[in-house]
Amino acid sequence: MLKSILVTSILLISTLAFAEPELEMDQNSSAQVFTTAEALKAQRIANYLIQKKVIEKELTENNIWSKIYSNYHTYQELKKEQVVLSENIEALKSKKTLTKDEKKELQNNKEIMETLVGKLQLLEEYEKDPFKKFLTPPAIGDIPSVENPFSVIAAISFREKLLSDQEEYSSRYISLQNIMDKFKERQTLIKKLLELDPSNKEYSDALLDTEDQLRTFAPVIEIFKTTENVYSKKIDEIELNLKSDVKREIEKTITIGAVIVFFIFILFFIKYFVRKYMSDNENFYAINKALNISFVSILILTLLLGYIENVSYLVTILGFASAGIAIAMKDWFMSLMGWATIVLGGSIHVGDRVRFVREGVEYVGDIVDISILRMTMHEDINLTSFMTNRRAGRMIFIPNNYIFTDMIANYSHSGLKTVWDGIDFVITFDSDAHRATQIAKEITKKYSKGYTEITRKQLNKLRSKYGMRNTNVEPRIFTHIEPYGLKISAWYLTNSFATMTLRSTISIEIVSRIQEEKNIQLAFPTQSIYMDKNVPKPEIDLDSIDPKSWI
Repeated sequence: MLKSILVTSILLISTLAFAEPELEMDQNSSAQVFTTAEALKAQRIANYLIQKKVIEKELTENNIWSKIYSNYHTYQELKKEQVVLSENIEALKSKKTLTKDEKKELQNNKEIMETLVGKLQLLEEYEKDPFKKFLTPPAIGDIPSVENPFSVIAAISFREKLLSDQEEYSSRYISLQNIMDKFKERQTLIKKLLELDPSNKEYSDALLDTEDQLRTFAPVIEIFKTTENVYSKKIDEIELNLKSDVKREIEKTITIGAVIVFFIFILFFIKYFVRKYMSDNENFYAINKALNISFVSILILTLLLGYIENVSYLVTILGFASAGIAIAMKDWFMSLMGWATIVLGGSIHVGDRVRFVREGVEYVGDIVDISILRMTMHEDINLTSFMTNRRAGRMIFIPNNYIFTDMIANYSHSGLKTVWDGIDFVITFDSDAHRATQIAKEITKKYSKGYTEITRKQLNKLRSKYGMRNTNVEPRIFTHIEPYGLKISAWYLTNSFATMTLRSTISIEIVSRIQEEKNIQLAFPTQSIYMDKNVPKPEIDLDSIDPKSWI
């Protein structure tokens, strides 16, 4: 029994001896495990804080939505401070008497209130609906109507602008979606931080702030999503319409261009044959001009029919405006009527030699062009420029309306190529007048014979058009008494475009022939000078004067 007790005691002591070190080892292991868990927890918190910092940096930098929310949040906080401060001020004012400290506090509160009011005024746009400006899509504006080739450029430019606006508006929506995602990531991280450190007030406040931001942006992104969807569909619809209009206008332009090219080909084809077979014909210029005018008229008519939707509307407008146009542009309108008279009446053609008188000044030259508003005359050397103007070679522009108000003489009308020209010379009273007139007739007949025959044929053709009675084309000699002799006037037919040449030839021939005659003397104005002699005075018969003739 005693042995058993002793053995038991020894075993117990041994067990206790060995149990003490094992207990110490368990306590050390528990402490080590606790330290490792704390380190892991701290490391996780640090990692979450780093992620949270990165997200907050992305939210604050280069993000307009966060800045708008920040200003909005600041405004709301300032508004709360204003309410509290107003209550404090009203409470202090309600007291009948104020201590020195209360007066100082009231004054400080008023100064703070003034500062708050200034800040609120600066942030006034963030009071209500701060995101409205960025939620509103860009204005589409007036959609251009594609009705002519030039409007195609405007339509393409407008389409590019719409696409640019749509891209910019879509980028706003994408950035707002990114903001919402960042807020959700931030909310998740803060919740994880709170799980690791539930008693941290900073994390709790951050979570409340994040949830407030999510509540603020949730309706915004829903509105934005709907608006962006409607705006995109509207842009797509406009783009399709513009694309269809541009395609239709390009096809119409190509068709009209093909028609114009066809008429140009026909024009050059006709001009080629006219130039080939009528290059020497006097009507070539007129035909060429008529072809040009016809082509321009067809071109204008084609463009009007192609690009004016309602031609009757244009006609109505022109009808009402014609009276005003006729008054305001009277000279142009009269020039247009003059052009129609010239072209249809045929009184003047290109190549005709005409004489034009304006305000006492005479111009003689050849018509080189007849346009809708004016005629162009090239001034040539002729008797008028030789004796009156002493100038030649100028281009004279004659408005077509002058045919109604001024006199224009045509030297080559209806195929006439000749004109009557005259040379005057004076012989003394004692000269042989018959011989002088005979010489003048012989010379003029000699040099104008060819023109005489041409004129006779041309006048015979004009008998059917005009009532012409005197068609004598032979040279004509006239004799008149002048104060200092007998004046002989020799008239003959000459080329309308070369009168000076034949006039010079005939003048020299007449002078030469007269100088050969002994009984013919050329006369010129003379005067008598009496020196050392009494000047004979005419005797006046007073009885022959009738006093009644003076009355």
